[in-house]
Amino acid sequence: MSEQLRFVDACTQEHFQAMSLIHALGWRDTYVGYVPDEYMAREITDTRWVPYFREDFETGRCHGLLLYRDDIPVACINYGPARVGPSPRQSSLVQFDSRGYEGWGEIISFYTHPRERGKGYGGMLFEEAVRRLKTDGYPDAFVFVLRENEKARRFYARHGFSWDGTHADIPFPPDAVCVDLRYTKHLQ
Repeated sequence: MSEQLRFVDACTQEHFQAMSLIHALGWRDTYVGYVPDEYMAREITDTRWVPYFREDFETGRCHGLLLYRDDIPVACINYGPARVGPSPRQSSLVQFDSRGYEGWGEIISFYTHPRERGKGYGGMLFEEAVRRLKTDGYPDAFVFVLRENEKARRFYARHGFSWDGTHADIPFPPDAVCVDLRYTKHLQ
C-alpha cells in the first residue's frame, strides 16, 4: 500500500493543534542544552502555539502549512512577510530587526515530527513554502537557524540558502541567549 502525501493549509483548530504539537516536539528535541530546562518545562507545552497559529490564520499575518502522510501530520511550516518587532511566541524582549529586508519573505518556523525525520518530508514541505513565497512575489527569502544546529544549517544550504553574516540574539530567562543566524536565498 502506498502512502498518500498532501499539503494542507492550516485553517482549523485540528490543524493548529497538530502544528503546535510538532513545534513542541521539535523544540524539546532541538534546543536541549541551549534553551534553559526551566523555560522549556514551563513554556514549551503541546498547545503553546495554538492561539498564535489561529491568530495568524484569522489576520492573514502569515501562512501555516502542514504535510500529511495519509491522515498523519508529519511536518509544518509558517511563512510570510519578514517579521519586524516583538515576538510574543517567545518573549516580549525578542526583536527581529528586519531593516534592510523590507519586502522579503521569511520562513518563520519549520519543524518535522522527530519520528518522521530522514524521510524527505521536511524537504518537500520546505520547498513548497519557498515556491509559495516566490509565487507571492517575494524576490528573496530568509530563515533563522540556531548557530549550533549544524544539521539544520546543512539542510538549508542544500536548499540553496546561505548565511548572510547577520544574526538575531534570542534571550531566554533567566540568563541564556541563543544566536540565530539568518540564511538567505534569492527567489526571483
